[in-house]
Amino acid sequence: MESVLESVLPQTQETTVRDLEGKIALVTGGTKGIGAAISERLARRGATVVINYFKSRNAAGRAVERLKELGSEDSFAIRFNMAKFQKFPKLFDKIESRFKKLDIFISNAAMGLYSDLMGVKRKNWEIALDTNAYALLACTQLIAPIMPPGGRIIALSSLGSTRYIPGYASIGVGKAAIENLIKYISVELAPKGITANVVSGGFIDTDALKAFPSYEEMKRDAIARTPSGRLGTPEDLADVVDFIASEKSRWITGQTIIVDGGYSLM
Repeated sequence: MESVLESVLPQTQETTVRDLEGKIALVTGGTKGIGAAISERLARRGATVVINYFKSRNAAGRAVERLKELGSEDSFAIRFNMAKFQKFPKLFDKIESRFKKLDIFISNAAMGLYSDLMGVKRKNWEIALDTNAYALLACTQLIAPIMPPGGRIIALSSLGSTRYIPGYASIGVGKAAIENLIKYISVELAPKGITANVVSGGFIDTDALKAFPSYEEMKRDAIARTPSGRLGTPEDLADVVDFIASEKSRWITGQTIIVDGGYSLM
């Protein structure tokens, strides 16, 4: 007999509507976890997906092969550190020279050092603010000239932007900066027909969550407090990003959409 938990887990379905044919998408941190789930979803819908990675060339290669299997034949991966802003122009020059445009930008890659507030060092602060917030700003400034009307800028955030999470001090501040920055981006790019939104995940079961020193304790607490009775999955966030990237979201901009199974209500 199917358990209650099994009955509420998301059932993955292949998307057959390829309504993003001709669209070019860039997903930072697109080789695993949430980024991979988003990349694959966009590829299924017909977009040509470019992914950014930093550490594993092998993982990037496997991710690109998967995207090609899903129909994104011109997909490729670009390696660069989101903290090396001076290299960003080369990335977008490559996209512009190859595709002449960028329709969808998913700002997913993030870095940070886990520490309580009293233990935050200058390095922790700079990494968290630079790779979360300033990277989004720098990329947006380069994207704006090559993003046509109907473009989508979507940033990923987390509940640590608005509530206390042990060991998440500098990263949480970086996420909060993202959510405020998106409001400014949405207003200033609205005349170009571009929308900008944030998708904020609750406790999503990924390698990033497992890196927390208190992972098992956090997992038990999150499941107990979540009305849905489980942790989130990368696919839960990808479903929402999928909608925001579509034409159906055209009247939504400057918003932070929380995807947490009701955790933040309790």
